[in-house]
Amino acid sequence: MAATTSIKPFSPEESRRILDHLQQPAVFLNMTCSWPVLNWTAEHLSGCLGDKLVRFRLGRKEETNTPLFETQCSYEEAKVAQFLSWTQGQFGADVGPFSKYSHSEYWAYADYKYIAMLFHDQPSMFEDVKWSEFGFEGRNGRESTLWIGTEGANTPCHLDSYGCNLVLQVQGRKRWHLFPPEDTAKLYPTRVPYEESSVFSQVDVRHPDLRRFPAFQGARAHVVTLQPGQVLYVPRHWWHYVESVDPLTVSINSWIELEMDDMARISEAVAKTVVFAIKSARSDDNSDKWLNPTEEGKASHDENMQYVNLAVRACAQRQQTQNPRDTCPVKRDSSGQIKKNRDCVRNRAPFSVPFGPHLIAVCSQQELSLTQKHLDVSSSRNCTAGSDAESRSTSESIVKPHDGKHECSSGLTQSGPCDCAGGTSEHSSEDYKEFKHTTITTNDLLGCLVHPDIVTRVTKLLLERHMGSHRNTMPL
Repeated sequence: MAATTSIKPFSPEESRRILDHLQQPAVFLNMTCSWPVLNWTAEHLSGCLGDKLVRFRLGRKEETNTPLFETQCSYEEAKVAQFLSWTQGQFGADVGPFSKYSHSEYWAYADYKYIAMLFHDQPSMFEDVKWSEFGFEGRNGRESTLWIGTEGANTPCHLDSYGCNLVLQVQGRKRWHLFPPEDTAKLYPTRVPYEESSVFSQVDVRHPDLRRFPAFQGARAHVVTLQPGQVLYVPRHWWHYVESVDPLTVSINSWIELEMDDMARISEAVAKTVVFAIKSARSDDNSDKWLNPTEEGKASHDENMQYVNLAVRACAQRQQTQNPRDTCPVKRDSSGQIKKNRDCVRNRAPFSVPFGPHLIAVCSQQELSLTQKHLDVSSSRNCTAGSDAESRSTSESIVKPHDGKHECSSGLTQSGPCDCAGGTSEHSSEDYKEFKHTTITTNDLLGCLVHPDIVTRVTKLLLERHMGSHRNTMPL
């Protein structure tokens, strides 16, 4: 019998080029089979962390048709060993603070845990994660976060403002519901709770209230269940809701910060200033928790206005000095050397993303289902190079349409309306015209003020005013 080989389907350079050109979510297979981090099961991590306390977020499993934001969850610090005893229902075992929660009614999640902080006294563990094999030289576990959860543990649907994500599934399975940036209006974006790097959806995408959010019917859900050893790429500004579907799940997330354009930087500063100013005001309906637990404290109004002014000035200066014929502005690194603009390179050098048995596009209207045959993790934990014929048959069996009506070919995204997540199309438009008087709350007002369209318009007005052209501004 021929010995198995450890050949990766893509080199670091090829992987990075693929990521630079991917415009939709995709799953990489057979890229991580030699990574030691695949041994990081919850049981293994319990032994590594010992008596170290980890903060867990807990939420009820009940269906409410509304997102369960982090501000509405309970939080407990416990050992991973106590967490495991609780999940396994060990009678008489030490479960620490989990004793207050019924495992049948609650899920628990140790999320956003920076590996650099968890294992600061065991830095050798950073090398177990090898993001350098995706073309990010020197990147490992130090720049990653750890996520440990029970079945039902989830993060509310949101988009990340600044960057993209690479996610490695280590133990158990997680189901990802992804929506393209063009569907933002159909996801009803909100900035409360506030988190600078994220915008949340007001819709519970699994059990949507279509009377309150009728436009969600037109959202295009891209669903994939990520298996151990697989890596999911989530492009910037793609909405995502994530839920654990197995009793125990462990995953590693590398958030790759991307440079924001000047207009986006101003918009972020404007939204932050408005939210902090209004939510800091005292009123009867303004006492809710609005600052996400992952956010670092409150900034004063003066500090926020400084950020607005700095962002506007930087944008104005760049526009004044940029040659109008330059479609790609020059950017320099910290040493003053001109940096290559990947967007410009992308436009000048045509590139076809090599979708196939090792790179699978996540399409809409169907759940991406990868069989045991496609998993990275095998008993030998080695990659094997199959024949071309086997690869073709493998690729053809990967994507399974929900209803048999839609096919995903060449990695192209389907664009039909979303018929998943408990939503139905049985309701006629008349059902949503029922008028019901309700009191407008502070959060209602704030949601309108920081709506993306409004913030974008305010951003343009501020820039025009700063550059002296506000007299020519067209009325809203």
